Amino acid sequence: MHEVMSENRGPFRAARNYVTGRWLLPVESFIRTEQLGSILLLAATAAALAWVNSPWHESYFHFWETEIGIDLGLFSIEEHLGEWVNDGLVAIFFFVMGMEIKRELAHGELSSLRKAALPAVAALGGMVVPAAMFIAFNATGEGAKGWGIPMATDIAFALGVLALLGRSLPSGLRIFLLGVAVVDDIGSILVIAIFYTEQLNVTGLVWAFALLIIIVIASRVGGIRSIPVYVVLGTLFWAAVLNSGIHATVAGVILGLLTPAGASLAHQAFRPSVEELVGQYERAVEADDEESADVVLGEISRLSRETDSPLDRLERQLHPWTTYLILPIFALANAGVVLSADVLRDAMSSAVTIGVLVALPVGKLLGITTFTWLAVRTGLASLPSGVVWRHIIGVALLGGIGFTVSIFIAGLAYDVDALTSQAKIGVLLASVLSAVAGYAFLRAAPVRAEQTIEDVEHPGASPGAVDRSGSDSEN
Repeated sequence: MHEVMSENRGPFRAARNYVTGRWLLPVESFIRTEQLGSILLLAATAAALAWVNSPWHESYFHFWETEIGIDLGLFSIEEHLGEWVNDGLVAIFFFVMGMEIKRELAHGELSSLRKAALPAVAALGGMVVPAAMFIAFNATGEGAKGWGIPMATDIAFALGVLALLGRSLPSGLRIFLLGVAVVDDIGSILVIAIFYTEQLNVTGLVWAFALLIIIVIASRVGGIRSIPVYVVLGTLFWAAVLNSGIHATVAGVILGLLTPAGASLAHQAFRPSVEELVGQYERAVEADDEESADVVLGEISRLSRETDSPLDRLERQLHPWTTYLILPIFALANAGVVLSADVLRDAMSSAVTIGVLVALPVGKLLGITTFTWLAVRTGLASLPSGVVWRHIIGVALLGGIGFTVSIFIAGLAYDVDALTSQAKIGVLLASVLSAVAGYAFLRAAPVRAEQTIEDVEHPGASPGAVDRSGSDSEN
């Protein structure tokens, strides 16, 4: 038997590969998906701009203004197609975002205070400083409502730009950017929930709260893991939140955070169980009992699935859909901005456009860099392995790419179409400027992981380990 097991180690190799894929590769998979998705997002944005500035521009607006209504029994919803994209499809994107936040809190860059300190502080600076800069240009009037627009960073485009630089950058830089973006997302979600909710419907709130309790009980007390059950409950909860006056994307985040992160079968119990089943499988094969062998293989497959938590399974299934389909549709529905000479002239003289155009590139650069320096200088955190200050400045520049959530908040902030268009033009211009500046800065003089700041500033100096203490020599 020992010889047979030595020759046929496929099940054990599969088990090891499964565990490795579950715990070691999700971040890499997430980043790779976002990088590929940025290409589709860019293509959809270009298509929207081309469509709305073409001779067929009227069909663009007519298409997204198509009325669609549904009746869920408890709730009846009637919205334009564009509103269905922003309230429905984008809620799925925020659901995946909520799951990613929970995964990072449980196992990733935010799983401990020490790990979370640097991206959290950097993201805080990247939200506070841009918002303050925008308010400096729009202290009063209708334009002031858009202060939340420059707070967000589009992780898909930012990671896409990093991907263009190849492997000249340390992997820790991508993880740092991902951590900053996750905290950034948390801040944006709170801003949407607290500051961009204008009117509440008590009945909707009561239904939402009741459904939330049912979902928690089903998950925590009942131990229900059936995805179809949660699809039904989640859809009703989404409709109740939408009806309550709170933006429906908040429902997606809440459901993502409530998704069970624990597996039914502990990894410690997986190997003993599968070892016994492998023995049964080999005996069935030796006896030419294909029916029994298939049953055992089915049991091994079931055990593998039970070591996979609902959160990991759902995120793995939905993340490609949100990145490759939902976000491009969102861009197609929201990035259609008229770019006529009159519109551009008005935008360039608008405090809203100028505020966004300054707050995103400059605000993110100053906010992320300064707050990161303070965190390192005070000993609260240290730079990731191989990362030096040139990398941080480059990532801070890329932080000014605020496409998806920034455009989304612009639509929530303003009721006047002219202000919304001006804000979107600012976001588009700022995002292009930030992408080009970040790429050029990191490309001009890429710093290898083994180099120190002294090596960059004094090429003749002897090599040494990177000093992350925030000493004067680095600054």
